[in-house]
Amino acid sequence: MQLGLTRFNWCSLAVGLGFLYLPILILILYSFNESKLVTVWGGFSLKWYGEMFNNERLLNAAWLSVKVAIAASTLATILGTLAGFVMARFRQFPGRTLFSGMIFAPMVMPEIITGLALLLTFVALGIDRGQLTVTLAHASFSFCFVAVIVQSRLADFDISLEEAALDLGCRPFKTFMIITLPLILPAIISGWLLSFALSMDDLVIASFATGPGATTLPMQIYSQVRLGVTPEINAISTILIGIVATGVVVASYLQKRQRSQTFAVNQQA
Repeated sequence: MQLGLTRFNWCSLAVGLGFLYLPILILILYSFNESKLVTVWGGFSLKWYGEMFNNERLLNAAWLSVKVAIAASTLATILGTLAGFVMARFRQFPGRTLFSGMIFAPMVMPEIITGLALLLTFVALGIDRGQLTVTLAHASFSFCFVAVIVQSRLADFDISLEEAALDLGCRPFKTFMIITLPLILPAIISGWLLSFALSMDDLVIASFATGPGATTLPMQIYSQVRLGVTPEINAISTILIGIVATGVVVASYLQKRQRSQTFAVNQQA
């Protein structure tokens, strides 16, 4: 029995999408506003993008966010891939429940609790807060997303390919590098892109982990918004939305392509 979309369903869908995306569209629209007043449309203009590129504080914060996001996503991808591999391949070992709970805890833990816990840890260890601590903080909460993606990919992985390589005399590490890694690479890339997007977008945890001279772009935007929204903030926010949206779209495309390839291989088998 097929159920079509009724008028009520269409209205509900429109209201839901409007609630989620209309504010973002308005922000993007007003980033091209000629007027200095962000709520008064004065015509189409790109001048605020030029003003943004002349704002040294915004550019420094943006560059710091990019560096932190690249480093944090790379570290999170390495740790998440290892964790996902362990969770998928070693179904029974002492402490598995505790191990999985610790991996997935950052996904459900409120960010303010995570940020406070990281702050207390850095203080207890005597680590000066700055770019390093922000990178470690972002990696600590984003690697669990990589672990979930890699684990789900390995769940439907044809292990007979690895067994065939091992039977032919290939060592386990070489088997992983030439058989397993290329097949799960789309999932790893998806996890890296998702971690990058999460790092670029984070405000709460970075506020706890940062120190003098380590202001990320979301923190810089938040501090300026408290004094009043300017068209430059609309411009940099639009660019940030574009970067994050691109990462999410590419990650989704890679996951969809990976599922299609897996289905094709299963069909051939």
